[in-house]
Amino acid sequence: MRRLLWPILLGSTLVIFTLHTQQSAVNRPDNNQFDKSVYQWSQTLAETIQQISTKYYQSVDPEKPMINAMSALVKTLDPHSSFMDPKEYKSILETTEGEFGGIGVIIDNTKDADDEYLRVIDTLPGEPADKAGIKPDDKIVQIDDAVVKGMTVEEASAKMRGKEGTTVHVKVLRNDSLHLTPFDIVRSRIKEQNALCYYFKNHNMYYLSLNMFTQNAIKQMEQLIKKSQQQQSKGLILDLRFNTGGLLNSVVDIAGMFLEKGSLVVETKNRDNKVIDRYVTTRTPIVDRSIPLFILVNNYTASAAEILAGVLQCYSSKDNKFLAFVVGTKTFGKGSVQEVIPVSNDCAIKLTIALYNLPNNFSIQGTGVTPDFEIDQKLPPSEDVKWFNRFFGRESNLKNTIKLDAKEKDKEKEQKNKKDAKQNSEKSWYERKRELISSDYMILSTVRLIEMLDLVQKAYPEKTKKRADILSLLVTLFNPGDSLDIEELKM
Repeated sequence: MRRLLWPILLGSTLVIFTLHTQQSAVNRPDNNQFDKSVYQWSQTLAETIQQISTKYYQSVDPEKPMINAMSALVKTLDPHSSFMDPKEYKSILETTEGEFGGIGVIIDNTKDADDEYLRVIDTLPGEPADKAGIKPDDKIVQIDDAVVKGMTVEEASAKMRGKEGTTVHVKVLRNDSLHLTPFDIVRSRIKEQNALCYYFKNHNMYYLSLNMFTQNAIKQMEQLIKKSQQQQSKGLILDLRFNTGGLLNSVVDIAGMFLEKGSLVVETKNRDNKVIDRYVTTRTPIVDRSIPLFILVNNYTASAAEILAGVLQCYSSKDNKFLAFVVGTKTFGKGSVQEVIPVSNDCAIKLTIALYNLPNNFSIQGTGVTPDFEIDQKLPPSEDVKWFNRFFGRESNLKNTIKLDAKEKDKEKEQKNKKDAKQNSEKSWYERKRELISSDYMILSTVRLIEMLDLVQKAYPEKTKKRADILSLLVTLFNPGDSLDIEELKM
Protein backbone atom coordinates (compact mmCIF):
# COMPACT_ATOMS: atom_id res chain seq x y z
CA MET A 1 0.00 0.00 0.00
CA ARG A 2 1.24 3.48 -0.87
CA ARG A 3 0.39 6.29 1.56
CA LEU A 4 0.35 9.99 0.81
CA LEU A 5 0.38 12.46 3.69
CA TRP A 6 -0.14 16.18 3.55
CA PRO A 7 -1.40 18.74 6.07
CA ILE A 8 -4.64 20.64 5.55
CA LEU A 9 -6.58 23.29 7.44
CA LEU A 10 -9.58 21.92 9.29
CA GLY A 11 -11.07 24.27 11.86
CA SER A 12 -8.55 25.02 14.59
CA THR A 13 -6.87 21.71 13.91
CA LEU A 14 -3.57 20.77 12.38
CA VAL A 15 -4.62 17.76 10.36
CA ILE A 16 -2.63 15.12 8.52
CA PHE A 17 -4.75 14.19 5.50
CA THR A 18 -4.25 10.58 4.44
CA LEU A 19 -5.04 9.09 1.05
CA HIS A 20 -5.04 5.30 0.97
CA THR A 21 -4.59 3.81 -2.48
CA GLN A 22 -6.02 0.55 -1.15
CA GLN A 23 -7.93 -0.55 1.94
CA SER A 24 -5.83 -2.04 4.71
CA ALA A 25 -6.10 -2.91 8.36
CA VAL A 26 -4.67 -0.45 10.88
CA ASN A 27 -1.42 -1.74 12.33
CA ARG A 28 -1.89 -2.06 16.06
CA PRO A 29 -0.83 -4.51 18.76
CA ASP A 30 -3.18 -7.47 19.25
CA ASN A 31 -5.75 -6.62 21.84
CA ASN A 32 -7.99 -9.57 22.55
CA GLN A 33 -10.17 -7.71 25.05
CA PHE A 34 -10.72 -4.86 22.59
CA ASP A 35 -11.66 -7.24 19.77
CA LYS A 36 -13.95 -9.25 22.05
CA SER A 37 -15.79 -6.15 23.26
CA VAL A 38 -16.19 -4.81 19.71
CA TYR A 39 -17.58 -8.15 18.52
CA GLN A 40 -20.11 -8.34 21.37
CA TRP A 41 -21.42 -4.80 20.92
CA SER A 42 -21.46 -5.05 17.14
CA GLN A 43 -23.81 -7.99 17.58
CA THR A 44 -26.03 -5.88 19.86
CA LEU A 45 -26.04 -3.08 17.28
CA ALA A 46 -27.00 -5.50 14.51
CA GLU A 47 -29.84 -6.93 16.65
CA THR A 48 -31.12 -3.42 17.43
CA ILE A 49 -31.17 -2.47 13.74
CA GLN A 50 -32.95 -5.74 12.92
CA GLN A 51 -35.67 -5.04 15.52
CA ILE A 52 -36.17 -1.51 14.15
CA SER A 53 -36.40 -2.90 10.63
CA THR A 54 -39.00 -5.55 11.45
CA LYS A 55 -41.09 -4.09 14.30
CA TYR A 56 -40.97 -0.26 14.15
CA TYR A 57 -44.38 1.10 13.19
CA GLN A 58 -43.16 2.67 9.95
CA SER A 59 -40.33 2.07 7.51
CA VAL A 60 -36.98 3.66 8.35
CA ASP A 61 -34.05 4.58 6.12
CA PRO A 62 -31.11 3.30 8.22
CA GLU A 63 -28.52 5.64 6.67
CA LYS A 64 -29.06 8.67 8.92
CA PRO A 65 -29.34 6.69 12.21
CA MET A 66 -26.20 4.73 11.31
CA ILE A 67 -24.26 7.93 10.55
CA ASN A 68 -25.47 9.46 13.83
CA ALA A 69 -24.42 6.32 15.72
CA MET A 70 -20.91 6.33 14.23
CA SER A 71 -20.62 10.08 14.81
CA ALA A 72 -21.59 9.63 18.47
CA LEU A 73 -19.04 6.81 18.81
CA VAL A 74 -16.11 8.86 17.49
CA LYS A 75 -17.10 11.99 19.46
CA THR A 76 -16.67 10.09 22.73
CA LEU A 77 -12.90 9.85 22.08
CA ASP A 78 -11.90 13.51 22.34
CA PRO A 79 -13.14 16.96 21.21
CA HIS A 80 -11.20 16.89 17.93
CA SER A 81 -12.08 13.42 16.62
CA SER A 82 -15.19 13.20 14.45
CA PHE A 83 -17.01 11.17 11.82
CA MET A 84 -17.66 12.80 8.45
CA ASP A 85 -20.65 11.88 6.34
CA PRO A 86 -20.32 11.99 2.52
CA LYS A 87 -21.34 15.67 2.33
CA GLU A 88 -18.84 16.81 4.98
CA TYR A 89 -16.03 14.74 3.51
CA LYS A 90 -16.69 16.06 0.02
CA SER A 91 -16.57 19.60 1.41
CA ILE A 92 -13.16 18.89 2.96
CA LEU A 93 -11.85 17.52 -0.34
CA GLU A 94 -13.11 20.61 -2.16
CA THR A 95 -11.33 22.81 0.38
CA THR A 96 -8.00 21.12 -0.29
CA GLU A 97 -8.50 21.48 -4.04
CA GLY A 98 -9.69 25.09 -3.81
CA GLU A 99 -12.91 24.30 -5.67
CA PHE A 100 -15.36 26.24 -3.53
CA GLY A 101 -16.85 29.63 -2.87
CA GLY A 102 -17.15 31.22 0.54
CA ILE A 103 -18.18 34.38 2.37
CA GLY A 104 -14.84 35.35 3.95
CA VAL A 105 -15.27 34.98 7.70
CA ILE A 106 -12.84 33.79 10.35
CA ILE A 107 -14.86 31.84 12.90
CA ASP A 108 -14.28 30.64 16.44
CA ASN A 109 -13.18 27.06 15.89
CA THR A 110 -13.52 26.18 19.58
CA LYS A 111 -17.31 25.89 19.21
CA ASP A 112 -18.87 22.81 20.74
CA ALA A 113 -21.68 21.12 18.83
CA ASP A 114 -24.14 22.02 21.61
CA ASP A 115 -23.31 25.74 21.53
CA GLU A 116 -26.18 27.85 20.24
CA TYR A 117 -24.11 30.12 18.02
CA LEU A 118 -20.93 30.39 15.97
CA ARG A 119 -18.83 33.43 16.90
CA VAL A 120 -17.27 35.56 14.17
CA ILE A 121 -13.65 36.40 15.03
CA ASP A 122 -13.14 38.67 12.00
CA THR A 123 -14.03 39.16 8.36
CA LEU A 124 -11.64 39.17 5.43
CA PRO A 125 -11.27 42.65 3.86
CA GLY A 126 -13.41 43.30 0.79
CA GLU A 127 -14.98 39.84 0.85
CA PRO A 128 -18.77 39.11 0.83
CA ALA A 129 -19.24 39.00 4.63
CA ASP A 130 -17.37 42.30 5.06
CA LYS A 131 -19.39 43.97 2.29
CA ALA A 132 -22.67 42.62 3.70
CA GLY A 133 -21.95 44.16 7.12
CA ILE A 134 -20.93 41.14 9.21
CA LYS A 135 -18.75 42.31 12.12
CA PRO A 136 -16.36 40.74 14.63
CA ASP A 137 -18.21 39.32 17.66
CA ASP A 138 -21.38 38.70 15.63
CA LYS A 139 -22.94 35.39 16.69
CA ILE A 140 -24.29 33.30 13.81
CA VAL A 141 -27.30 31.33 15.07
CA GLN A 142 -28.81 30.16 11.78
CA ILE A 143 -27.43 29.25 8.34
CA ASP A 144 -30.13 29.01 5.66
CA ASP A 145 -32.93 27.03 7.33
CA ALA A 146 -30.75 25.21 9.87
CA VAL A 147 -29.95 26.41 13.39
CA VAL A 148 -26.29 26.28 14.37
CA LYS A 149 -26.96 24.46 17.64
CA GLY A 150 -26.12 20.81 17.10
CA MET A 151 -23.62 21.52 14.31
CA THR A 152 -19.90 20.93 14.53
CA VAL A 153 -17.54 23.62 13.28
CA GLU A 154 -16.93 21.54 10.16
CA GLU A 155 -20.67 21.20 9.49
CA ALA A 156 -21.29 24.94 9.92
CA SER A 157 -18.30 25.80 7.71
CA ALA A 158 -19.51 23.41 5.03
CA LYS A 159 -22.97 25.04 5.01
CA MET A 160 -21.46 28.50 4.50
CA ARG A 161 -19.35 27.26 1.59
CA GLY A 162 -20.92 26.55 -1.77
CA LYS A 163 -20.93 27.27 -5.46
CA GLU A 164 -19.60 30.71 -6.38
CA GLY A 165 -22.45 33.15 -7.06
CA THR A 166 -25.00 31.36 -4.87
CA THR A 167 -26.53 33.00 -1.80
CA VAL A 168 -26.32 31.89 1.80
CA HIS A 169 -28.79 33.29 4.35
CA VAL A 170 -27.47 33.81 7.88
CA LYS A 171 -29.05 35.24 11.01
CA VAL A 172 -26.88 36.78 13.72
CA LEU A 173 -27.14 38.10 17.26
CA ARG A 174 -25.32 41.39 17.75
CA ASN A 175 -24.37 43.27 20.95
CA ASP A 176 -26.39 40.90 23.16
CA SER A 177 -29.59 41.99 21.42
CA LEU A 178 -32.57 39.65 21.59
CA HIS A 179 -33.39 40.36 17.95
CA LEU A 180 -31.88 38.42 15.05
CA THR A 181 -30.36 40.37 12.17
CA PRO A 182 -30.67 38.62 8.78
CA PHE A 183 -28.00 38.79 6.07
CA ASP A 184 -28.12 37.50 2.49
CA ILE A 185 -24.52 36.95 1.38
CA VAL A 186 -23.47 35.96 -2.13
CA ARG A 187 -20.59 33.48 -2.12
CA SER A 188 -17.47 34.30 -4.13
CA ARG A 189 -13.96 33.04 -4.71
CA ILE A 190 -12.10 34.10 -1.57
CA LYS A 191 -8.84 35.94 -2.06
CA GLU A 192 -6.87 35.01 1.01
CA GLN A 193 -5.18 37.83 2.89
CA ASN A 194 -3.80 36.29 6.04
CA ALA A 195 -1.09 38.80 6.96
CA LEU A 196 -1.13 42.56 7.50
CA CYS A 197 1.67 44.92 8.47
CA TYR A 198 1.65 48.47 9.86
CA TYR A 199 4.44 50.86 10.77
CA PHE A 200 4.12 52.82 14.03
CA LYS A 201 5.90 56.00 12.96
CA ASN A 202 6.10 57.76 16.32
CA HIS A 203 7.65 54.67 17.94
CA ASN A 204 9.70 53.27 15.02
CA MET A 205 8.15 49.80 15.37
CA TYR A 206 6.46 47.38 13.02
CA TYR A 207 3.24 45.52 13.73
CA LEU A 208 2.57 42.29 11.83
CA SER A 209 -0.61 40.24 12.25
CA LEU A 210 -1.30 36.72 11.00
CA ASN A 211 -4.81 35.30 11.20
CA MET A 212 -4.27 31.82 9.72
CA PHE A 213 -1.50 29.51 8.55
CA THR A 214 -2.06 28.87 4.84
CA GLN A 215 0.12 28.45 1.77
CA ASN A 216 -0.55 32.08 0.87
CA ALA A 217 0.43 33.17 4.39
CA ILE A 218 4.01 32.02 3.72
CA LYS A 219 4.38 34.33 0.72
CA GLN A 220 2.61 37.23 2.43
CA MET A 221 4.71 36.95 5.60
CA GLU A 222 7.94 36.80 3.61
CA GLN A 223 7.08 39.92 1.61
CA LEU A 224 5.98 41.93 4.66
CA ILE A 225 8.92 40.85 6.84
CA LYS A 226 11.40 41.82 4.12
CA LYS A 227 9.78 45.26 3.81
CA SER A 228 9.83 45.73 7.60
CA GLN A 229 13.56 44.92 7.64
CA GLN A 230 14.52 47.71 5.24
CA GLN A 231 15.29 50.00 8.17
CA GLN A 232 16.44 49.38 11.73
CA SER A 233 13.48 49.54 14.12
CA LYS A 234 13.09 49.26 17.89
CA GLY A 235 11.02 46.10 17.64
CA LEU A 236 8.62 43.87 15.74
CA ILE A 237 5.20 42.91 17.13
CA LEU A 238 3.79 39.63 15.77
CA ASP A 239 0.07 39.36 16.57
CA LEU A 240 -1.17 35.75 16.75
CA ARG A 241 -4.31 36.48 18.77
CA PHE A 242 -7.42 34.72 17.44
CA ASN A 243 -5.21 32.71 15.10
CA THR A 244 -6.67 29.22 15.43
CA GLY A 245 -4.31 27.21 13.26
CA GLY A 246 -3.72 25.98 9.74
CA LEU A 247 -1.18 24.13 7.65
CA LEU A 248 1.74 22.47 9.39
CA ASN A 249 4.17 23.20 6.55
CA SER A 250 3.21 26.88 6.84
CA VAL A 251 4.24 26.92 10.53
CA VAL A 252 7.58 25.28 9.76
CA ASP A 253 8.28 27.64 6.85
CA ILE A 254 7.35 30.79 8.79
CA ALA A 255 9.40 29.63 11.81
CA GLY A 256 12.31 29.31 9.38
CA MET A 257 12.07 33.04 8.68
CA PHE A 258 13.13 33.64 12.31
CA LEU A 259 15.26 30.59 13.23
CA GLU A 260 18.56 29.21 11.96
CA LYS A 261 18.33 26.71 9.11
CA GLY A 262 17.92 23.15 10.41
CA SER A 263 16.20 24.17 13.66
CA LEU A 264 13.71 21.67 15.07
CA VAL A 265 10.23 23.24 15.14
CA VAL A 266 8.07 20.40 16.44
CA GLU A 267 7.92 16.64 16.63
CA THR A 268 4.97 14.28 16.97
CA LYS A 269 4.75 11.42 19.47
CA ASN A 270 2.32 8.51 19.43
CA ARG A 271 0.49 6.89 22.33
CA ASP A 272 3.66 4.94 23.22
CA ASN A 273 5.51 8.29 23.52
CA LYS A 274 7.65 7.41 20.50
CA VAL A 275 8.62 10.07 17.98
CA ILE A 276 6.74 9.62 14.69
CA ASP A 277 7.88 12.72 12.75
CA ARG A 278 10.28 15.62 13.20
CA TYR A 279 9.80 18.94 11.40
CA VAL A 280 12.85 21.19 10.94
CA THR A 281 13.37 24.49 9.14
CA THR A 282 14.86 24.21 5.65
CA ARG A 283 15.28 27.84 4.68
CA THR A 284 17.63 30.70 5.51
CA PRO A 285 16.18 33.18 8.06
CA ILE A 286 15.21 36.64 6.78
CA VAL A 287 14.55 38.40 10.11
CA ASP A 288 17.19 40.68 11.63
CA ARG A 289 17.73 38.76 14.88
CA SER A 290 19.07 41.89 16.61
CA ILE A 291 15.56 43.41 16.50
CA PRO A 292 13.46 42.33 19.54
CA LEU A 293 10.36 40.29 18.70
CA PHE A 294 7.21 40.48 20.83
CA ILE A 295 4.51 37.87 20.11
CA LEU A 296 0.91 38.66 21.08
CA VAL A 297 -1.28 35.69 22.09
CA ASN A 298 -4.58 35.04 23.84
CA ASN A 299 -6.84 32.10 24.70
CA TYR A 300 -7.94 31.90 21.05
CA THR A 301 -4.35 31.36 19.88
CA ALA A 302 -4.48 27.67 19.06
CA SER A 303 -2.72 24.76 17.41
CA ALA A 304 -0.32 26.00 14.68
CA ALA A 305 -0.20 29.49 16.23
CA GLU A 306 0.73 28.01 19.61
CA ILE A 307 3.51 26.02 17.99
CA LEU A 308 5.01 29.15 16.40
CA ALA A 309 4.76 31.22 19.59
CA GLY A 310 6.12 28.36 21.70
CA VAL A 311 9.05 27.46 19.44
CA LEU A 312 10.20 31.10 19.11
CA GLN A 313 9.98 31.51 22.89
CA CYS A 314 11.89 28.23 23.33
CA TYR A 315 14.83 29.18 21.07
CA SER A 316 15.02 32.69 22.49
CA SER A 317 15.42 31.20 25.99
CA LYS A 318 18.54 29.39 24.72
CA ASP A 319 19.99 32.14 22.52
CA ASN A 320 20.65 35.57 24.08
CA LYS A 321 21.26 37.05 20.62
CA PHE A 322 17.64 36.30 19.61
CA LEU A 323 15.19 38.20 21.82
CA ALA A 324 11.62 36.94 21.52
CA PHE A 325 9.00 37.47 24.22
CA VAL A 326 5.42 36.21 24.40
CA VAL A 327 2.86 38.77 25.60
CA GLY A 328 -0.81 38.30 26.51
CA THR A 329 -2.74 35.45 28.11
CA LYS A 330 -2.17 31.69 28.13
CA THR A 331 -2.96 30.09 24.77
CA PHE A 332 -5.73 27.59 24.00
CA GLY A 333 -3.72 24.38 24.56
CA LYS A 334 -4.51 22.37 21.43
CA GLY A 335 -1.49 20.18 20.79
CA SER A 336 -2.97 17.05 19.24
CA VAL A 337 -2.59 15.69 15.71
CA GLN A 338 -5.59 14.56 13.68
CA GLU A 339 -5.56 12.26 10.65
CA VAL A 340 -8.41 12.24 8.14
CA ILE A 341 -8.90 8.62 7.11
CA PRO A 342 -11.28 7.67 4.26
CA VAL A 343 -13.68 4.82 5.00
CA SER A 344 -16.42 3.14 2.97
CA ASN A 345 -19.63 4.80 1.69
CA ASP A 346 -17.69 8.00 0.84
CA CYS A 347 -17.24 8.82 4.53
CA ALA A 348 -14.14 9.60 6.59
CA ILE A 349 -12.93 9.66 10.18
CA LYS A 350 -10.94 12.51 11.67
CA LEU A 351 -8.95 10.75 14.38
CA THR A 352 -6.45 12.01 16.95
CA ILE A 353 -3.28 9.97 16.41
CA ALA A 354 -0.47 11.83 18.20
CA LEU A 355 0.61 14.86 20.24
CA TYR A 356 2.92 17.72 19.25
CA ASN A 357 6.04 18.40 21.28
CA LEU A 358 8.17 21.56 21.15
CA PRO A 359 12.00 21.33 20.98
CA ASN A 360 12.28 21.48 24.78
CA ASN A 361 10.11 18.31 24.92
CA PHE A 362 7.15 20.35 26.15
CA SER A 363 3.65 19.44 24.99
CA ILE A 364 1.17 22.29 24.70
CA GLN A 365 -1.75 19.85 24.88
CA GLY A 366 -4.15 20.99 27.60
CA THR A 367 -1.70 23.55 28.97
CA GLY A 368 -0.93 26.02 26.20
CA VAL A 369 1.96 28.47 26.00
CA THR A 370 2.53 30.65 29.07
CA PRO A 371 3.40 34.26 28.16
CA ASP A 372 6.48 36.02 29.51
CA PHE A 373 4.30 39.06 30.23
CA GLU A 374 0.72 38.32 31.24
CA ILE A 375 -1.47 41.14 29.97
CA ASP A 376 -5.21 40.76 29.53
CA GLN A 377 -7.30 42.82 27.16
CA LYS A 378 -9.25 45.68 28.72
CA LEU A 379 -12.87 45.07 27.87
CA PRO A 380 -15.37 47.84 27.07
CA PRO A 381 -17.93 48.49 29.81
CA SER A 382 -20.90 46.11 29.85
CA GLU A 383 -24.43 47.26 29.03
CA ASP A 384 -25.23 47.24 32.78
CA VAL A 385 -22.27 49.52 33.54
CA LYS A 386 -23.20 51.84 30.67
CA TRP A 387 -26.77 52.04 31.96
CA PHE A 388 -25.60 52.75 35.52
CA ASN A 389 -23.22 55.51 34.36
CA ARG A 390 -25.97 57.05 32.27
CA PHE A 391 -28.42 57.39 35.17
CA PHE A 392 -26.26 57.56 38.31
CA GLY A 393 -23.09 59.15 39.65
CA ARG A 394 -23.29 62.46 37.78
CA GLU A 395 -24.47 65.94 38.69
CA SER A 396 -26.56 66.02 35.53
CA ASN A 397 -28.55 63.01 36.78
CA LEU A 398 -29.69 64.65 40.01
CA LYS A 399 -33.30 65.75 40.27
CA ASN A 400 -33.91 69.43 39.43
CA THR A 401 -30.20 69.95 38.61
CA ILE A 402 -29.23 73.21 36.94
CA LYS A 403 -28.72 72.59 33.22
CA LEU A 404 -27.17 75.11 30.85
CA ASP A 405 -28.66 75.10 27.35
CA ALA A 406 -29.73 71.49 27.79
CA LYS A 407 -31.88 71.32 24.67
CA GLU A 408 -29.14 72.73 22.47
CA LYS A 409 -26.56 70.34 23.88
CA ASP A 410 -28.88 67.35 23.41
CA LYS A 411 -29.46 68.41 19.81
CA GLU A 412 -25.72 68.74 19.15
CA LYS A 413 -25.07 65.35 20.74
CA GLU A 414 -27.76 63.69 18.61
CA GLN A 415 -26.34 65.21 15.42
CA LYS A 416 -22.83 64.11 16.36
CA ASN A 417 -24.00 60.53 17.02
CA LYS A 418 -25.69 60.39 13.62
CA LYS A 419 -22.58 61.77 11.92
CA ASP A 420 -20.29 59.27 13.70
CA ALA A 421 -22.58 56.37 12.79
CA LYS A 422 -22.61 57.40 9.12
CA GLN A 423 -18.84 57.85 8.99
CA ASN A 424 -18.28 54.49 10.65
CA SER A 425 -20.53 52.71 8.13
CA GLU A 426 -18.58 54.32 5.27
CA LYS A 427 -15.15 53.37 6.63
CA SER A 428 -13.27 50.62 4.86
CA TRP A 429 -12.13 47.44 6.60
CA TYR A 430 -8.57 48.79 6.66
CA GLU A 431 -9.62 52.09 8.26
CA ARG A 432 -11.56 50.26 10.96
CA LYS A 433 -8.59 47.95 11.49
CA ARG A 434 -6.20 50.88 11.98
CA GLU A 435 -8.55 52.43 14.54
CA LEU A 436 -8.81 49.14 16.46
CA ILE A 437 -5.04 48.70 16.51
CA SER A 438 -4.42 52.27 17.69
CA SER A 439 -6.67 51.76 20.74
CA ASP A 440 -5.89 48.10 21.51
CA TYR A 441 -4.72 47.87 25.13
CA MET A 442 -2.55 44.79 24.59
CA ILE A 443 -0.82 46.37 21.58
CA LEU A 444 -0.29 49.65 23.44
CA SER A 445 1.15 47.73 26.40
CA THR A 446 3.52 45.88 24.08
CA VAL A 447 4.65 49.18 22.54
CA ARG A 448 5.48 50.41 26.06
CA LEU A 449 7.43 47.21 26.73
CA ILE A 450 9.52 47.72 23.58
CA GLU A 451 10.15 51.36 24.52
CA MET A 452 11.26 50.23 28.00
CA LEU A 453 13.53 47.59 26.49
CA ASP A 454 15.13 50.19 24.23
CA LEU A 455 15.74 52.48 27.21
CA VAL A 456 17.17 49.85 29.56
CA GLN A 457 19.47 48.48 26.86
CA LYS A 458 20.93 51.97 26.41
CA ALA A 459 21.04 52.77 30.14
CA TYR A 460 22.23 49.40 31.45
CA PRO A 461 24.11 47.59 28.67
CA GLU A 462 25.90 45.35 31.19
CA LYS A 463 22.56 44.23 32.70
CA THR A 464 20.85 43.45 29.40
CA LYS A 465 23.17 40.93 27.80
CA LYS A 466 21.10 37.89 28.81
CA ARG A 467 17.43 37.29 28.01
CA ALA A 468 16.68 36.20 31.58
CA ASP A 469 18.08 39.46 32.98
CA ILE A 470 16.12 41.52 30.45
CA LEU A 471 12.92 39.66 31.29
CA SER A 472 13.42 40.13 35.02
CA LEU A 473 14.13 43.83 34.57
CA LEU A 474 11.13 44.46 32.30
CA VAL A 475 8.76 42.53 34.58
CA THR A 476 9.91 44.69 37.53
CA LEU A 477 9.50 47.92 35.59
CA PHE A 478 6.29 47.10 33.77
CA ASN A 479 4.53 45.05 36.44
CA PRO A 480 1.20 44.94 34.54
CA GLY A 481 -0.78 42.47 36.58
CA ASP A 482 0.83 41.93 39.99
CA SER A 483 -1.14 42.90 43.08
CA LEU A 484 0.15 45.55 45.44
CA ASP A 485 1.84 44.48 48.69
CA ILE A 486 0.15 46.82 51.16
CA GLU A 487 1.21 47.57 54.73
CA GLU A 488 -0.73 49.93 56.97
CA LEU A 489 1.09 52.73 58.80
CA LYS A 490 -0.44 53.00 62.26
CA MET A 491 -0.75 56.35 64.07
